[in-house]
Amino acid sequence: MAQVDVQASKSLAALATALALTAGPARAGAPPSAAPPPKKAPLVQVQATTPPFSDGIFPCSTCHDGTQKVKTERRKLDFHDDQQDVLAHGAERWCLDCHDAQNRDLLRSASGQPIPFTESYRLCGQCHGDKYRDWRVGVHGKRVGMWNGEKTYFLCVNCHNPHTPRWKGVKDEVVEGKRIVSPTLELLQPEPRPRRPEEMRK
Repeated sequence: MAQVDVQASKSLAALATALALTAGPARAGAPPSAAPPPKKAPLVQVQATTPPFSDGIFPCSTCHDGTQKVKTERRKLDFHDDQQDVLAHGAERWCLDCHDAQNRDLLRSASGQPIPFTESYRLCGQCHGDKYRDWRVGVHGKRVGMWNGEKTYFLCVNCHNPHTPRWKGVKDEVVEGKRIVSPTLELLQPEPRPRRPEEMRK
């Protein structure tokens, strides 16, 4: 029995030595390991210019100075008829669900965090999570640019009017020399389909 234990111990020691040798540094003449692949440059993404505000509306602090007490109950406003007349953004939505009550030059999240107008997608994404997810990876919305270089991404408000967000169409505007894409309030009629070759021959 003692001889079996000794032989087993020798076999285990030999196995351990063999494993240590194979796990050790590469032997001379062995091919060098492949170098790690070079790191890719980060993808450059540029935000598209946001559509212009309605004339005479922004900055909101021109009229709302933030020092007055704000009535936060839902009601018909005495001003902003243009926005109230088209408001169709869910059955229960109203101004202060999205606009900050104290600083009207900002939007606000559901938790009360301020959000600048240039980052309105953060606000939209709270309710429209699936669209926000798809927009972030480039499936929803529009991105233009190089396939492997700089890309310009459009914001929600470049295609959807936030007060009546159902998609109706977009129009190009030039503001201060910049081409800007803005949503339309009127439902655009689709262009007629192209004529088929056999129709052109007639």
